[in-house]
Amino acid sequence: MGHAYAPYSDYSVGVAGLTDDGRVVVGCNVENASYGLTLCAECAMVSNLHLGGGGKLTHVYCVNASGEPIMPCGRCRQLLWEHGSPATELMTDEGVLTMAQVLPKSWGFE
Repeated sequence: MGHAYAPYSDYSVGVAGLTDDGRVVVGCNVENASYGLTLCAECAMVSNLHLGGGGKLTHVYCVNASGEPIMPCGRCRQLLWEHGSPATELMTDEGVLTMAQVLPKSWGFE
């Protein structure tokens, strides 16, 4: 989150993911004056996943500027599902949950 660009909301987000081949991929949010076009940290992480050769996410941890775990938005939950699996583990403020628990009845893509 130290590299986030958040001049409008002052809400920096960072994310790290572990891949099925042991790599760590990261991302941060990048805001835009027209909020709807803001890039979430998870979007940047998935881009880095593919830039680094692809694979599947097995574990994900999203944090705010205080280092507290935060829940991804709906769009990003689907993104994590598609680039991970129902078993991908996500750290939340309630502890570790699988994507199947976080996004029940998602759109397939296993």
